[in-house]
Amino acid sequence: MLVPLVTQGWGFQAHKKINRLAVFTLPKGLFAFYKAHVDEITEWAVKADQRKSVVKGEAPKHYCDLDHYEKVLPFDTVPVYWENAISKYSLDTLEEYGTNPWNSQYVYQKLIAAFEQKNEEQIVKISADLGHYLADIHVPLHSTLNYDGQLSGQRGIHSLWETKLVKHFVDDYNLLVGKAQYIKHIPEKIWERQAQSFALVDSVLYLEKLVSKNIGARGKYQIEKNGSQTRKYYSNVFCEAYHNVLNGMVERRMRHSIEFVGAVWYSAWVDAGKPKLDVY
Repeated sequence: MLVPLVTQGWGFQAHKKINRLAVFTLPKGLFAFYKAHVDEITEWAVKADQRKSVVKGEAPKHYCDLDHYEKVLPFDTVPVYWENAISKYSLDTLEEYGTNPWNSQYVYQKLIAAFEQKNEEQIVKISADLGHYLADIHVPLHSTLNYDGQLSGQRGIHSLWETKLVKHFVDDYNLLVGKAQYIKHIPEKIWERQAQSFALVDSVLYLEKLVSKNIGARGKYQIEKNGSQTRKYYSNVFCEAYHNVLNGMVERRMRHSIEFVGAVWYSAWVDAGKPKLDVY
């Protein structure tokens, strides 16, 4: 059986790196607490993905197929707030096509409440989950019905873009971003980031087809056998060519994820009144 390997989410390596580096964007007053818990926040960055196979209703929290609602930007008919979305669309529809932008708003409110209660265990756990969901918003293929290229003959592109390219090239990325800034209107900013990802979908798909045509099927994959099972993987030559034509897109989306995760954590703390947290 010849199958490209497919995963969901940024991939464990990227999610952990995004959460870890987001900690170092935090300003004085909050940084010490997060630094003390940086290992948990890093390791727990992938728990949301791990829950998808065992917790009902978890999977839709990681994506939003925006082209079910509108085909082109701007998304001016999709409600920003969950209550309005429920009024306009059925719950079944929202869960079928993904709820990430609304779920991220909900988890943000949970983080504010945890800060207000000074519940340090919950702050760490919720921060890790929120970092995961916000990072997923920055992945173009988390915003389209054609999430794995299955509608365009490009099955496997999901794992290629967000996992394999990161694995191959992340050591060359500059992922140091500036200090987190307070965001006043979190829901609108979440949707702004979601729209930015959707705007990249056509390029992600088109450029993969372009490189596939230039390299050809024989150069695109490498075949590996493991016992009786045969699998095909994207070749290193293809990955490098695709990464080059993307012209820094994956690196930029990772940088934007790190910057945004840190800013949202910081904004939740500010909105909670900047409570003083113990550092052990």
